[in-house]
Amino acid sequence: MPRKLSGMTETIREPGAGTMPTAAVTTGVGAAGTGTTAPVGGRAAAGRTRSGGQAVARGGPLAAVVAMSLVGSLVAVSGTLEDAPFLTVQALRYVLAAVALALVLRGAGRAVRRPRGREWAWLTGVALSGLVLFNVAVVRGVEHAEPAVIGVAVAAVPVLLALVGPLMARTRPSPAVVAGAVVVTAGAVLVTGGGRTDAAGVAYALLTLACEAGFTLLAVPVLRRLGPSGVSLHTIWIAAVGFVVLGVATEGPAAVLTLGPDDLLATAYLGVLVTVAGFLLWYTAVGRLGPGRAGLFAGVVPVASAVGGVLLGEPVPGPAVWLGIAVVAGGVAVGMRSRGS
Repeated sequence: MPRKLSGMTETIREPGAGTMPTAAVTTGVGAAGTGTTAPVGGRAAAGRTRSGGQAVARGGPLAAVVAMSLVGSLVAVSGTLEDAPFLTVQALRYVLAAVALALVLRGAGRAVRRPRGREWAWLTGVALSGLVLFNVAVVRGVEHAEPAVIGVAVAAVPVLLALVGPLMARTRPSPAVVAGAVVVTAGAVLVTGGGRTDAAGVAYALLTLACEAGFTLLAVPVLRRLGPSGVSLHTIWIAAVGFVVLGVATEGPAAVLTLGPDDLLATAYLGVLVTVAGFLLWYTAVGRLGPGRAGLFAGVVPVASAVGGVLLGEPVPGPAVWLGIAVVAGGVAVGMRSRGS
C-alpha cells in the first residue's frame, strides 16, 4: 500500500503529484524541446489578457490533464511493486528515465541548456524535495496514517500553488483561481476519502504537501530559461543520483537482482511514460498556464485513479466519489475563468 500511494501521487508529480508523485516524447515536445517556454507569472498573465487568454495558454490544459492522468495511472502498476525494494525501484526508474529522455532529445536534435549559478540550487531543490524526500515522506507517513490521510494532504496542493505561485512572480493571487483551487481540493478530498492518523502521520502529511508543492514552485524560477525539457532532464538525473545513493546504502547493491520481470516492466512504465512524459507535459502546462492555474489540474489525479480502477475491474465507486469528481470539474472550470497565474 505505501508504494501504491507513493506511485499514485508522485508525482506529479511522481505532479505531483506526484497530487501524489514522471518525460517521453509528448504532444508538447516541440515546445519542450526548444528549451523555451512561455513566461511564468505576471508577464504571462499580461500576454494572456491581450489575446483573450487563448494564444499563450493554448494546449496548457490538455498537457496538464494528460500529465495528471499519467500520475493517476500509477495505481494500475503499483500493485506489482508492493514486495519490491522501494528505493532500488525508484533508483532504477529515474536512471532509466534520465537515459531515455537524453536519447529522445538527442535524437530530436534538441539541445538542453546547462544550468548556471543559482539554477543548480533550484533544480536540486526540485529533485530532492519534490521527488526524493516526497517519496520517503509518503512511505514513512503511511506507517503512521491511513493512505487516504496522505492523499487528502496532497489534495490541498492546488490551494498552495494558487496562493504562493503568483507571489513568486510578484503578482497578486487571483481570487477566481484561489476559489477554484479550494473547490478542487474539496472534490479531491471527497474522491480520496479520510482516514485515521497520529501526530507523526499529520507531520508526514504536511511534509508531503510541502514537497509536492515544491516540485512545481521551485521549478518556476528556472523554467523560462531552461524550458520543460531542461528542467525535466536535470531534476531527473539529480533524483536518480539521490535514489542510487539511498538504495545502495539501505537496501544494498544486490537488491536490484531481486526484481522480477513484472517489477522491471512496471519500473519501465514508471520511468519512460510517467516520469518522462509526465514531467515534460506538466512543466509545459506550468509554463503556459502559470503555477496557479496549472495546479487546478492536480485534482485530476484522484479522479483518474478512480476511473482507472473501474476500467481494471474494481467495484464502481460510491456516490461520494462521483460527487467529488463533479466538484473537481467545477473547481477547474471556476479557476480557469481567470487569466491570472
